Amino acid sequence: MQPDCVSNVTDMHHKDLTNSENSIQGIAIGLTIMGLWAGSLIFLLSLDISKLEIFWIIPAIAIQTFLYTGLFITAHDAMHCAIFPQNRQINHLIGTVAVYLYALFSYQKLLKNHWLHHRHPASETDPDFYDSNLLGWYFKFFSRYFSLIQIAGLGIIFNLLNYFSIFPAENMFLFWVIPSLLSSVQLFYFGTYLPHREPEGGYTNHHRCQSNSLSTFWSFITCYHFGYHEEHHEYPHLPWWQLPIIRKSKETGFL
Repeated sequence: MQPDCVSNVTDMHHKDLTNSENSIQGIAIGLTIMGLWAGSLIFLLSLDISKLEIFWIIPAIAIQTFLYTGLFITAHDAMHCAIFPQNRQINHLIGTVAVYLYALFSYQKLLKNHWLHHRHPASETDPDFYDSNLLGWYFKFFSRYFSLIQIAGLGIIFNLLNYFSIFPAENMFLFWVIPSLLSSVQLFYFGTYLPHREPEGGYTNHHRCQSNSLSTFWSFITCYHFGYHEEHHEYPHLPWWQLPIIRKSKETGFL
């Protein structure tokens, strides 16, 4: 049976996240990321790139990639009911919109697979795990989540926007297509491959994952603290911006 929200199986460290302060913060952060992504995308697609130097285009692609990643992380937190725990319908609506904007994904399919991932991490029944090298794992990961229908739908949108001269094809390729693909690499590498690849000597915890050793700043830049993956699996109900608190608490011996 498909879960409503993905949570820890044992739920030993459950914290009440249904208070209004956390709910307001969750919605504010989620909608801010979505708004920044939409606003920057429309702005970049409307630019006359013939007048731009290359040193402006590259940072613009990087920023849009980062916002694309944030769009997916927002949907991921919605799968754990961490966006708006007081109202699951609103919580899941935000997640549904976020992944649809990201690449026409089915939120229900992602939710089901993420449920399996948390219950059977780095195993044969984990849909996100593939015992292969980096490239083999990524292409398996990519092919599992991107369907021909999605690719066709995105292609239709691209061509319609270009045919009716709403946005230039060059802009859409630079600031829409490339950032979305780079974001998939970023999410896979920092959020799946590094955390769940088997270390020398084997896995050391039942979550079968490990966290990176990056500072809070670089952890945020690389993948919205998704690299603090052991902490995420231990406290899956916590939103991404609270993972550094758990990380520091563990380092100082409070947890």
